Amino acid sequence: MLFTLLLTLSLAADKKPAAPAPKKDTALKSVIRDVSASAALETDGGTSRVVNGIDLSLLPFTPDSIKQVVVSYQPQVQSCHEEAMVGAKPIEGKVQIAFTISPEGFVKSVKADKKASTIKDARLQDCLVTVVSAMSFPKPPDGKDHPIEFPFNLKPVE
Repeated sequence: MLFTLLLTLSLAADKKPAAPAPKKDTALKSVIRDVSASAALETDGGTSRVVNGIDLSLLPFTPDSIKQVVVSYQPQVQSCHEEAMVGAKPIEGKVQIAFTISPEGFVKSVKADKKASTIKDARLQDCLVTVVSAMSFPKPPDGKDHPIEFPFNLKPVE
């Protein structure tokens, strides 16, 4: 079963006075490190799986629950978007991410779909791939892999 989900994330552009921009590689590594740290899956030793305050064991495996999990990563997505705009013009458009949810609810085979994406910034695409790679979802009840195509519609908010 293939779910195609739509999500629009309006991301605030930083309005602070321009400070010297950190080296892009260093800043991107910081975003990736923050994503990895915040994506830790909490367990109670039993069947409960909590990520970003959502108990995955209580959610059904549906397009709405997949969207709910992705939306819970909005701060990390926003960090990727803001980092991509440092020292550059505002970036607006879509990054299409294709990934597979495993029978255990983890992400595998994640990549940016460059043809379906209107934003061609490779660093932004790579950062979003890192964010999605760290996600966990409810377990599919059929015990099968589920391919997902998810568009991140990004727009700086003034």
